[in-house]
Amino acid sequence: MTKSSDSSEEFEKHANSAHQAREDSEYVRLVISNETRAPESEILQPQTEAKKSLLWWVKALVWCSGIIISLVVLLKWGVPFVFEKVLIPIMQWEATAFGRPVLALVLVASLALFPVFLIPSGPSMWLAGMIFGYGLGFVIIMVGTTIGMVLPYLIGLLFRDRIHQWLKKWPQKAEMLRLAGEGSWFHQFRVVALFRVSPFPYTIFNYAIVVTSMRFWPYLWGSIAGMVPEAFIYIYSGRLIRTLADVQYGNYHLTTVEIVYNIISFIIAIITTVAFTVYAKRALDELKKAETNGEPSAGNHGGSEMEKLPLERPKHIGLSYISS
Repeated sequence: MTKSSDSSEEFEKHANSAHQAREDSEYVRLVISNETRAPESEILQPQTEAKKSLLWWVKALVWCSGIIISLVVLLKWGVPFVFEKVLIPIMQWEATAFGRPVLALVLVASLALFPVFLIPSGPSMWLAGMIFGYGLGFVIIMVGTTIGMVLPYLIGLLFRDRIHQWLKKWPQKAEMLRLAGEGSWFHQFRVVALFRVSPFPYTIFNYAIVVTSMRFWPYLWGSIAGMVPEAFIYIYSGRLIRTLADVQYGNYHLTTVEIVYNIISFIIAIITTVAFTVYAKRALDELKKAETNGEPSAGNHGGSEMEKLPLERPKHIGLSYISS
């Protein structure tokens, strides 16, 4: 009995020692190996950051080089070609084919109908600025673009279900559109004005907004307010293009004061455009983040955003809805 008990005790001690050895080896493998790897990761992390920084600078250099080359090509060959083949013939055609009242109606009609067919109306606004200047040109642009924003909205109400299905392909855009249709009258007005100034394509926005709870009047007045800075920028750029065309082909010589004025005004126009765009984009991002943080299911993006767009609006166009 004594021998058997001694042997069992020795067996248990041997098993315990083997188990302790395994634990020690496991500790050495997990802890000590991690401790030895920590300095290696600390060494590799700055190297990775340096590579990313170098890659960013290489990309920036490539982009800057491409932009500079494109500007040189545009200024040397593109601008003269546009002046000779497009602008000068258009101005000559305008001077001989139509009177100013008829031409004003043509520009208003183009600004009203182009957005219906998703055609950019920028060339018409340039022409309005080139031919009619800041006063009458601004009136033409605002009247034409206002009609061009109302017509797609009313047409979109007739095809609301199809537009809803189409927007499912772009859930992020649908989320931003849903944000525009929520809140009070002033909130809708503000978001629509920001959309007009932001890079979001307004020709698509005119149709897509009908799938939200957006009311007509904040949509209309917000669209008009957002179009005011764009109208002045187009008028200014149109006047500048006409001045350059006159200098190049009309035997008109700019004085030093006029050259300095045009350079300064051009820089101010670019800065203003960028500032409006950046402000609108940041404001929309802040509104989106604020609403996302207030929702319990903020992490579930994608197709779920489309289910949040209301579909209970009647398909017919009623006077009671337009007047709300």
